Order: sequence, then structure tokens, then C-alpha cells
Amino acid sequence: MESRASATSADSDGRSRFIQRNDKVPCRVPSKHQHAVASPRLSLLAGFSTPNPIRVVNKPQPQETHEPVLAQDLAQSVVTDANGIYVDATFGRGGHSKAILEQLSETARLIGIDRDTDAVHSAITLEQRDSRFKFVNSRFSELRNVLDSMNIGSIDGICFDVGVSTPQLKNAERGFAFDLDGPLDMRMAQETGSPASDWINKASVEDLTQVLKLYGDVRSARSIARQIVSRRPLETTFDLVNAIRAATPSGATSAKVLSQVFQAVRIFVNDELNELKAGLSEGFDALAIGGRLAVISFHSIEHRLVRDAIRQWIRPSAPRGLPVRDEAPRARVVLKNVRPQYLEQRSNPASRSAMLQTTEKLR
Repeated sequence: MESRASATSADSDGRSRFIQRNDKVPCRVPSKHQHAVASPRLSLLAGFSTPNPIRVVNKPQPQETHEPVLAQDLAQSVVTDANGIYVDATFGRGGHSKAILEQLSETARLIGIDRDTDAVHSAITLEQRDSRFKFVNSRFSELRNVLDSMNIGSIDGICFDVGVSTPQLKNAERGFAFDLDGPLDMRMAQETGSPASDWINKASVEDLTQVLKLYGDVRSARSIARQIVSRRPLETTFDLVNAIRAATPSGATSAKVLSQVFQAVRIFVNDELNELKAGLSEGFDALAIGGRLAVISFHSIEHRLVRDAIRQWIRPSAPRGLPVRDEAPRARVVLKNVRPQYLEQRSNPASRSAMLQTTEKLR
């Protein structure tokens, strides 16, 4: 699982309006015309009076079983041919893959993709148990290369479960959670790129402010950015938590603000929104006619990015003034804005902000 319109659409020249991640060049900040989108509301956390306000964890915690969100809804909406070829573009711990496999015949194929090497163990276990499943450690934006390596021209369905998963959050060494003390890493793939601490310890107040506003809708972004700069170097998650707390007059910070800041940094470090845009494009292009694409997203900016992509497939844009404008839809909506039912939300609180959207390719 998890992890959010002007910030989600492409410029007229085709370039992404999101900040491009590049570890070899200075941070590029969005223009003043870009707007952040609010994250889901979270419950408030009580004020703290100690320097390290949250339970200290010195060792990696055992990874908990990840409960997939909207698994049956997703599987039933994306599988149209029990003998077809399908892709789980965000394998995680395999919850959605297992639900899809239950819908498939013995001759079908399912390919799992994930850039997080922590997913490999679960994937190997599933490969050994079910010969229909194959796993590739890769980004979903590289889907075409993955399919070409398997001599697959088109697929019958693809699904995305966007954001950070529960096992990632519960592993202090990954640095995703504000309530566990660990390295300030936040990389989805720890073998590539640079940890969040590298960027945080080099970025200017202006760059930090813009990222916090754009990707986290943090109201006190500038105050927090100034505290971060004044307290550098920051090396652990609790270093960042204490900088956030110091930016508030009372010294107590709600879980919502902590979550927004960690979310913003994580999205930027992993270039998540540009990755999602590329993955959606690759996934839709790889679909056979009648194939379906399903996305589970967890916060406003992701919801809107997915809606924008679907809207573009349904109502393709074309330059005005052309003698003939081809406006025939390339897709149709199958499921729109589906939320978990009450019982699922109750048993799995992390599912409360989840939204499923499924579309079918027409041409």
C-alpha cells in the first residue's frame, strides 16, 4: 500500500510539471503556479515533553504481514480473461497477486514487478508455489522493457497499488515512519539513488519549503524548513521529527503534520509522481484491446493524477484548428472512486484513505 489540477498534468511541451529527481544536479523547485494538494486527515498525536517523544527502536523490527487493500475488488475488476497475461506492477508482499491468481486458469500468466528488493523473498516463495507467476525486480515505469525481455507483446490487465507498504513502514531501517527511530533513508530501492538525509542536508530553505508545500501541503513549511537547516546535519528520523516539533510554538506536533512532512520528502526522494505518470502510460500502452488497468491510490495528489490520466484516455486532446479532430475515446471507466467497505476499514485502518479506479482500453 500504501502513500496524493495543476500539479498532476503535463506542460504543453510534454514535460512533467513535477520536480524531477536527479542526484547529480541541484534540486529543482516547482513554479509559483503549482499547487499542493492536501493529504488525508489523520488523528492527532498527544504533545510530547521529552527530546525523543516517540518510542525509540534501535534494531530493525520484524516485518509484519501486509494486508492488501481492496484485493477482491481489484482482482475482479481487472481480470477479464481467465487465460490471459496480467501484471502486478507493485508486487509488495504479493497480496494482490494472490487475489488475481485465484481468478486465473492454469494456462494464465502473472508477472510481478517491484523495485524494492525486500519484496524478492515473498516473490520467490510465490514463484516456487505457483508456476504461473514470475517476478522481476524493476520499476513499473520500465514495464515495456520487462515485457520485451519475456517476448510479451501485450497484456490483458495491469494493477498498481501506489505508495509505501506496511512492512516498509514497520522496518525502522527504511526510515519511512516518524514513530520509529532509524536512518533517514526513505528510498524505495536502497541499492540506487541517495538517502533522504543527503538531500535534506544540502537543500536550501526555499527548496525544502517548496517540496513540503507541493507534496505534503504543509502549512508551516517555511518554519519547518528553517529548523531543518539550522539543525543540520540530520541523520535519523527522530532528528527530522525534532526539527518539525521545534517549528511549532508549543513544541507539540500532530501526527498529521509529521505524516505530511515525511510523505513530502519520501515522494520527492523517490520521484514517485513522475514514476507513477510513466507507469500509467507504459501500462495503458501495453494493454490489448479490452484489457484493463486498475490503480489503488492513497492521497489526493495521487487520486487526481490517476483521474487526469483516465480523463485523457477517455477524452483525448488535440490541437484546435485541425481539419479533422479524432476525439473517439481510447478507454472507458469500469470502476470509479471505489472505497473500502466499513468492515475492511475497521479491520485494516490503513485502508481508510484508499481509492480504486479501473479503466478498460477500447482502442
